[in-house]
Formats: sequence, structure tokens, C-alpha cells
Amino acid sequence: MFKSLQNIFRIAELRQRILFTLMMLAVYRVGCHVPTPGVNGQVLASFFEGTQGTLLGMVSAFTGGALQRMTVFALGIMPYISASIILQLLTVVFEPVQRLSKEGEQGRKVITRWTRYGTVLLSVVQGAGIAVGLQSMNVAGDPVVPNQGIGFVILTVFTLTAGTAFIMWIGEQITERGIGNGISLIIFAGIIANMPSAIVNTIRLLRTGAMPPVTMLFILVLMVLVIMAIVFMERAQRRVPIHYAKRVVGMRNLGGQSSHLPLKINMSGVIPPIFASSIIMFPATVANFVHVEWVQKLAGMMTPSHWLYNVFFVAFIVFFCYFYTAVTFNPVDVAENVKNQGGYIPGVRPGKATSDFLDVVLSRLTFAGAIYVSVVCVLPTMLIGQLNVPFYFGGTSLLIVVGVGMDTASQIESHLISRSYEGFMRGASIKGRRG
Repeated sequence: MFKSLQNIFRIAELRQRILFTLMMLAVYRVGCHVPTPGVNGQVLASFFEGTQGTLLGMVSAFTGGALQRMTVFALGIMPYISASIILQLLTVVFEPVQRLSKEGEQGRKVITRWTRYGTVLLSVVQGAGIAVGLQSMNVAGDPVVPNQGIGFVILTVFTLTAGTAFIMWIGEQITERGIGNGISLIIFAGIIANMPSAIVNTIRLLRTGAMPPVTMLFILVLMVLVIMAIVFMERAQRRVPIHYAKRVVGMRNLGGQSSHLPLKINMSGVIPPIFASSIIMFPATVANFVHVEWVQKLAGMMTPSHWLYNVFFVAFIVFFCYFYTAVTFNPVDVAENVKNQGGYIPGVRPGKATSDFLDVVLSRLTFAGAIYVSVVCVLPTMLIGQLNVPFYFGGTSLLIVVGVGMDTASQIESHLISRSYEGFMRGASIKGRRG
């Protein structure tokens, strides 16, 4: 293991990418502690003490505590994810955007630019809702915003929007010049940043007797079981056999070999829970700062342990599992490529019959993957909610942390093996989400 770690720093490009990624994540974490002007941090912290276990507490966990401290990165990366969802949906239902998505690199650049504009627009809307809500908040008679007015609203909207735009830029830079997916790593860093305080808080609860040791043991066992299930399911795949007929090219005989097409059970990875969380968090974040009776009642129902939240969450997860799989894997194109290479699936005719077969197999796998992701994201949260654990813990966080970790390790492994170095994990194969 130590030798494998040494190999990482022997490759100049890989070393630079890892150091650049760590530097960008460090900049992100510094920004999570820069407060927004005009907000009384102590009063706001008192308000958030009562949000543990609620959706607002989960939002704060996803932003690495930036929302709880109302820093310049309080909105996190969620507006960017929401804008990405809208653009991806438009590629399916809106023909001009669909044509752009098929124009290669140039079309992707246009869609990326539109996603950035959408991120800014959503940040302005969400930032305005939070700014207005903050002015109406007070704890024991102490206002969260001492100097209220339109000036505070404008300043807060500008600050939060600029913070989200900067996070978006950090994510794009990590993807391009670092290692791993930048957006996923930012969410990963936000979740991991809360772990030390959660551990300290857990130890304090055990010492004071607020949490029984049996409950803590149950949580630890549950975490281990969930992590084991995630690792197993993320690496599980259905291998569709493909045979290649013999053919003569010039003076050589080609073909006559057997291979397989790996289809992962969870082909969409951690994208569905991230997208689902983003859709639910967007209105819920604003709702928690708007002091209207029916809005507050609805926000109170949208807690991770409430059945209404879980119904919407599971529905969005299933939808995005199918949607993202359909966007990233086209059975017609795969069947055509297999046919052009002289391959065929035993017992299935080439062409349309092959694409139909792959579509049926993929639909069944996606259904199983959607059930797995839903159970991992919802069941631990419901169980912890029944135990009245005073801090947020959910399967969604574990799924993101383990999934992103496997993806990043897989990319490091690829860099090492491509340069004839020993793999990152000796005696093991890290496949990640994409196999």
C-alpha cells in the first residue's frame, strides 16, 4: 500500500492533478467560513440548533455547514445542479436543445454556457428568498439581521450568487485540471467536513447519557452494512456475451473471439440522489426562511423522517435513474456498433432485435438499481429518525461519499496502470461506477 502511494507521486501529471484538486478543495473550505455581511452569526447559530434532523439540517450538511454559518458559499453547488437538470430535461423534450447536444464539442459548449446562466438566475431567486426570510427571523427577540432594508437584500443576493458562481468555477477547474468529477468532489468535501464535529458531538452525547450505547452500536453496524451494500452494488454488473464472426482483412484473419458488454446495475451512480436532493432542497431552503403559516407547515412536513418527503424523494430517484441511464446509454447506437464490428449476441439477431434486447435488459437493471438507491437513501434515514438521533445521518451522504471515493480511486488507478505502475490498491481492482 505504501509503495502504491509512492507511485502516485512519481507521475508528474498525476501528482499535479491531485495537488491541484486538494488546493481547490481547500479554497472551497476557506470560503465556507467567510460570513455574509449584515448577518448576526450567533443568533443564526441559535436558530440552526433546532434544525437538526430536518431538511434544513440536511441542506446545511450538503453545503459543509456554509448555510448554517450563512457564508458566501451558503447556497452551495445546488443551483448549478438544478440548472443542469433543467438543461438535461430540455435535451429530451425541446428540439433545439436536442440538436445542440448532437453537435459535438461546440454544442456542449453552448449548453454549458446556458447552464451557467441558469445557475446565476436560480442563485438570484434563491438568494433573494433567503435574504427576505433572514430579515423576518429572530431568536428570543434578537434579530438575525440587525440592519434591515433593501440594501441588505441586494448585498446578500449579490454575495450568495457570486459565491455559487465561484464554486461552479472551482468544480469545472477540478474536472478539467484535477482528478475526479469536480462537482461531486465539492459535495463530497462538504459532507466529509461535517464528520469531525459529528464524531465529537456523538462522544459528548455518549458521555452525558443522552444517547444510549446500544443506539450508537446500532448506528455503527448500520453504517458498515450500508457501506458494504454500496460497494457491492456499485461494482455489480450484468455481462452480456458478444461473439465476433471471423473475417479476413488484407492478409489477416480477424474475429472469432468472444467478449462481453458490461451493464452496471446502477449505471447512473450517485447522480439520481444528488438531483433528487437538489429539486427538494431548492424550494425547501427558501420555505424555511419564509415566515408564512402554510409555508412553514409544508416545510415542517418536508423532513427526512417524514413520509411525504420520502415519497417525493423515492419518486425523483426512480425518475432520474431511468432518465440519466437513457441519456448516457443508447441501445440503438450500441447495437449498431456491435453489428458494424461483426459481433452479435448469441440467440439474438443483429440490428433492431439486439437494440430491443439491450433495452429490456437495461430497463430491468435500472429498476433494480433504482430500488437499491432508494433503499440506501431512505431506509437508514427513517431508522435514525425513529431513534431521535440529534444529528443528521443518511444513506444519501454515505452513497455520495462511497461512490465519489470509488470513482476518484478508479481514475487514480487508471493513471497508474496506464504508465505501467502498480495499482493504487494492491491485489484489488477498482472499477468505480463506470466499470
